[in-house]
Amino acid sequence: MKRKNSEPTPLNGSPKKRALSDEGAIKSFRAGLFDEAEAYRKEYAQSQPYKHGVIHKLIEDSLLRKVRDEIREHLHFTPKETDIYKIHQSGDLANLDGLDDSALSKLPSLLSLRDALYSPAFRHYISRVANSGPLSGKKTDMAINVYTPTCHLLCHDDVIGSRRLSYILYLTDPDLPWKAEWGGALRLYPTQKLKSEDGTETLVPSANFSVSIPPAFNQLSFFTIQPGESFHDVEEVYQRGPDNTEEDGGRIRMAISGWFHIPQEGEEGFEPGLEEKLAAKSSLSQLQSKADEFDLPRPSWIPIPALSTDESPDFTDAEFDWLLKYISPTYLTPDTVEELNEAFQDSSAVTLASFLHPKFAAKLHAYLAPLDAAPPSLPALPGHETQADIARPPHKQRFLYRQPAPEGSLAKTSDPTPLDLLLEDLLPNPLFARWIGLITGLELERAQVVARRFRRGLDYTLATAYEEEEPQLEVCLGITPVAEKEQKEQKETDEDDDEAVHGGYEVYMVGDEDEDEEEEKPDQPTSSTGAGQRKKSKADPAVYKSGGEGEDDGVLFTNPAGWNSLSIVLRDTGVLRFVKYVSKSAKNDRWDVTVDYALAAEDAEGDADGEADDGADEEGDDRHDDDEDEDEDGDDDDDDDDDDDDDDDE
Repeated sequence: MKRKNSEPTPLNGSPKKRALSDEGAIKSFRAGLFDEAEAYRKEYAQSQPYKHGVIHKLIEDSLLRKVRDEIREHLHFTPKETDIYKIHQSGDLANLDGLDDSALSKLPSLLSLRDALYSPAFRHYISRVANSGPLSGKKTDMAINVYTPTCHLLCHDDVIGSRRLSYILYLTDPDLPWKAEWGGALRLYPTQKLKSEDGTETLVPSANFSVSIPPAFNQLSFFTIQPGESFHDVEEVYQRGPDNTEEDGGRIRMAISGWFHIPQEGEEGFEPGLEEKLAAKSSLSQLQSKADEFDLPRPSWIPIPALSTDESPDFTDAEFDWLLKYISPTYLTPDTVEELNEAFQDSSAVTLASFLHPKFAAKLHAYLAPLDAAPPSLPALPGHETQADIARPPHKQRFLYRQPAPEGSLAKTSDPTPLDLLLEDLLPNPLFARWIGLITGLELERAQVVARRFRRGLDYTLATAYEEEEPQLEVCLGITPVAEKEQKEQKETDEDDDEAVHGGYEVYMVGDEDEDEEEEKPDQPTSSTGAGQRKKSKADPAVYKSGGEGEDDGVLFTNPAGWNSLSIVLRDTGVLRFVKYVSKSAKNDRWDVTVDYALAAEDAEGDADGEADDGADEEGDDRHDDDEDEDEDGDDDDDDDDDDDDDDDE
């Protein structure tokens, strides 16, 4: 739906756009609010980690209660889920003027609230408090989001088009105060200024937030949007534990979210060319945020020695015995290798269940299960102290990781753990790469290995595209230490519902449409999350949970959090990949070890013709057909710069 601008004064004689006098607008707010501007201004000016404000009891109480009642009775909410959020969204409140008189008659209080928020009186008030400069009354921009248990919004900075100030007005149950332990807080991230090799300074958000603002009925949270600085998220609304019997009203976090924009042409404070300057600044900020110079983990490639012309590709008895320590015998037989090779050639993706040798798998599970049950803390992936850390920045990713230690470190370890052996011995080994080469028919040139732990209630990766010209082979060994009883239950039941609720699955999707084509499409559907532009495409992560039957949602391959399962995927240029946020109520953290392989030049050229993408699509279709119940909400998070303004701006 394309957002329409609304005016505080009648437009073309429309009776639906109502002008409010200052006196009329002030009556909609709490008595005494407008006398407190200076006190709020001082609080705002001193706030950290960036300028923000909180006003309690903003609106006249009876009016806001009526607004809440109208919303609950007359508005419809659609569940939507992307790589960055999971919420329930309403239509665009700025478009209330497009409703017919019958529909509008059911929402009189909501109309009054919207007109009051964008009235000259309140715009001048909030502009003074935030020192933001003039704000538009012509360009209104607001919607309603509802967060129920497991809903969340991950880290972003709200920098889109002409936005100047973000706000959230909470509509939680007025008679059942929200508790901080239920989650749903607006959380603000500090940044640090880092200097690149060329001397350019970039603001990079810290891995963890520093300020948490829990919801409360009739509370307004707001901040001036600052490119590359105003990073924030919305904490997951947590599910109630099975032993918790307290009355919590279902933990429904409802809020009106929106933005004030810079003045438009014809309004007081309009500056010709300002919107273009802001767009350029926003684009620069986005380019800097996409740069990976300060990202962790850093790439750490291990060369794979090629076989000499006089060396046989077959494994010697000693090599076979070494592989047999780690890998299930089934996957080392010539017949199985041939079957897997045929399957991979057909689809460019294959999954191997029960991959590890049963004896080694048992030792690994016994080692990881206690770690998974304990509160995670570094080093939660025990190993060489310089190789374990938190992946960052959080507007791209967050998880605990560990990379292989310097060569020879394992030999110095008197009692290596099963995880040490997996990360330091098996996966970086040229013999393992040669076995992968037999499965895929590809010659591999170098590898990088990373062990990852995605903690419940904390971790994820957002969708990123593979941008190299040559395809990359990506291997992922799932080692989530699922209990044996649950492993059996998963085999007997459909895992999709649990994954849909609790996340932790990895997704490959078709890449974005051409950016130039996108710029020519001004009427793209909008997103109301405030999470930034997520371009419309066949592979938009904003629509991977589409509810439409028979629609192509762009999913190529899914890899759930599981135990002892190896996936192998050939990834083409432009293909997106992400790991969905792991809900705090998930039974386990997601544990895995990934190996990315660069192909030798000959294979890279041979596979860069798009066949891998098509094949993975075939495989993904088969897998995804099984997951349709999970894919319930696909939302158009896509938007052009101005129309990306939406409503989950917290």
